[in-house]
Amino acid sequence: EKRMESGKRSLRIRNVLLRQCLSEFLCSFIVIMFGCAALAQMKTSRGAKGQPMSVNMAFSAGIMVAMYLGRDISGAHLNPALSLSFCVVGSLSWSKLLPYCLSQVLGAYVASALVFLMYYEAIMDFSGGVLAVYGPNETASIFATYPSSFMSHRGSFLDQVVATGMMMLSYLPLADPQNSPASRDLLPLLVGVMFLGVSCSMSSNCGGGVNPARDLGPRLFMLFAGWGTEVFTCYNYWFWVPIVAPMLGALLGSGVYALFIHWHLPGAGQDDLSPENEDSTAVNTQSNTSDYQR
Repeated sequence: EKRMESGKRSLRIRNVLLRQCLSEFLCSFIVIMFGCAALAQMKTSRGAKGQPMSVNMAFSAGIMVAMYLGRDISGAHLNPALSLSFCVVGSLSWSKLLPYCLSQVLGAYVASALVFLMYYEAIMDFSGGVLAVYGPNETASIFATYPSSFMSHRGSFLDQVVATGMMMLSYLPLADPQNSPASRDLLPLLVGVMFLGVSCSMSSNCGGGVNPARDLGPRLFMLFAGWGTEVFTCYNYWFWVPIVAPMLGALLGSGVYALFIHWHLPGAGQDDLSPENEDSTAVNTQSNTSDYQR
């Protein structure tokens, strides 16, 4: 017992930011493992072992699991757009934004690599050994999002802004201590259900990315794994849309919530919209605690 305790103490990471970054890495990894594995299963079986609904449910389950896993360490943002919004409203230090975002992208990258290894034989059998972005046997959509053939850049941008804004508008009241928030134990489950609703209703145009890390990490993996630069140049360099638009959408969704709801709640003043604490980053929705700010 003493040796085990000594081993725990020696292995425990003392740097708070490093602990938070590792948490974001692992949480992002979990989400992509669930979601992209479901996409690989659906794609390589030509729909026999999966449907869009099963993919949406897998991503939602991944988000729920990731939040339960990392909420007490980093708050389990999972998404650079959320991290940016929390920085803007003063709930997350700006100095943590880049480390959080890089950790999220890296987690998505590593998860994509593992999904590729798991489904390598199925992907090669499906594609005939050619890793393509276009055509009936393309496999790039297993990992990153792409627009429907009829979508323009303008329409795609609007789609991602609105979908991410709705996601934030739906998330914030669940976590806002001034607005009858969800209980601590139920919050990850309800966020997963909320994401399922967004993905079921707003994903047909552009794949429902709403998360720059979810798209950029796997896209970077494909760049080096055999798909080549076409993952960035395809559809007239469309890749920037699921990176930039969710950032704007999250800010707009947060702004709408603050303007229409949060600032008018009883007791709302300088309280942050995010329910985590700067030091512990523990999600706590009981109003008699002080763990409401990052």
